Parts: sequence; C-alpha cells; structure tokens
Amino acid sequence: MRIRGDRREFGNPLRAVLERPSVTIILVAVLGGILLMACAQIAPSPTPTEMPTPTPEPSPTPTTDIYTQQRKRMVDTQIRARGITDEAVLRAMETVPRHEFVLPRYLDQAYADHPLPIGYGQTISQPFIVAWMTELLDIDQGDKVLEIGTGSGYQAAVLAEITDQVYSVEIIEELAKSAEERLKRLGYTKVKVKHADGYYGWEEHAPYDAIIVTCAPDHVPQPLAQQLKDGGRLVIPVGPPGGYQSLWLIIKQGDQMLSKNLGGVRFVPLTGGH
Repeated sequence: MRIRGDRREFGNPLRAVLERPSVTIILVAVLGGILLMACAQIAPSPTPTEMPTPTPEPSPTPTTDIYTQQRKRMVDTQIRARGITDEAVLRAMETVPRHEFVLPRYLDQAYADHPLPIGYGQTISQPFIVAWMTELLDIDQGDKVLEIGTGSGYQAAVLAEITDQVYSVEIIEELAKSAEERLKRLGYTKVKVKHADGYYGWEEHAPYDAIIVTCAPDHVPQPLAQQLKDGGRLVIPVGPPGGYQSLWLIIKQGDQMLSKNLGGVRFVPLTGGH
C-alpha cells in the first residue's frame, strides 16, 4: 500500500517484524526449546552391547527315531493284533532293533510283515512267527533256553530280553561268527553261540526249560527231546524240505512227549550230517 505525501512503503508485515533483532532472538529460542523437548521424548537406541541376549528356545529333541516308531507299529499291527498277549514277548519285540539283524539292502523292509534273506540260503523269520514261537515257549526270567539255528541272531536277542540264559547253535560258521559279534555289539553279552550241527543240540548245558528250532527237520531230533528237562517245552517246525511243514509244541512229561500240531508254516530246512 502506498500513502501519498508520507512517502512510506508498507510491504509484508511479517517480514517487517522478523527484521527486528529482538524478535529474531526470541524466535530462535522458542524453536530451540521445541527441538530439545522433541529429542527428550525419543529414547536413545541401545548400543549392541546393551541389547538383551534373547533366551534361545530349546530345539525339539526327537524322543523316538524312525526305527522305534516302526517297531511299535510292527508290534501293534502285526503281532498284538494277531493275538499275541504275553507282555514280556511284546516288550521284547518292541525293544530289539530288528534292523540291526538284516542285510543293508533290506533295511527299508526290516519291520515288514515277511521273512528276509540273510545270506547263505537262510532267512530272518517274519516278526509274527518270532513272537508266536517265543510266546509258545512260555519262558520266564532265569529259564534256560536253547535255540537251534542262530541265523543273524535276532531270535536269540528276543529271547535274551526275557531270560539271561540263552544258548544258540548255528551250523554255518560265517553266520555263527557274525551273529555272535552282532549280539555282543548290541549288548546281548550273555547269549552263548556255538558253531555246530544243531540236530544234536548242546548237551553241555542241558537240561533246558525250553528249546526253539528255527529251521525244519523232517522229524523231531531225538537229542533235542532228551535235552529237555521234565516239563520243558520244544517248539519246532517239522516237514520235508520244500514240502508241507507243521509247527509243533511238544511238552516233556516224564517219559512221555505230549505233542500239539499248531498248523502249517514254512521254514528253511535243518541241514547237517545227520
């Protein structure tokens, strides 16, 4: 705005105020106070050494490995479901690491419902058959048991989970040696393994509370019957090689042998010079 006669000029009034030195000082002070207040409300970030160390979450440790799960499934679906009720037998089957007794190429089938080759024309029996024959022996802790046909040592290990007196005879030297080493490595140090013809048993440690035969002769070997103690039990498959075989439970009572045919089975033949 321009006034004639006075010749004074009025421009921007705010600019006029700011050009006064006293106003400038006041404004700077006010702005500085605002900045200090803003900074005071922002907490400084801690240095790396001040950062709290987080408590690490414990990593989950698997309580069972894959084979433990497979054993439990094997017992539940193949053994318990088929009528095996002896708790000692069920615990033994769930405890013994069957995968340790099979050849590496059959590892994925270790707990399958069928027998498996172990070399030298021999097999490791189907899990159910192992459990069934063990239950038929009706053994307790402290009973003396003879096994004919050690194979890979699996049946002997199952027996050793129930009693600490297990004797096993294997006619194939390589299998006898490897089974003995395997059993010792797995902690079954009380199992005694002998390389010999199983037809003749193991007279040195007779009489036995129970004898189990895991290969099939075509008749009941007389030496085995003689090595049973009175009241002892013999579980044995009998039949010609490649022919029909039956599983027998034989109980010795004095001079008599009471026999019961339990049905058809299939085992490798009992070999030897008899």
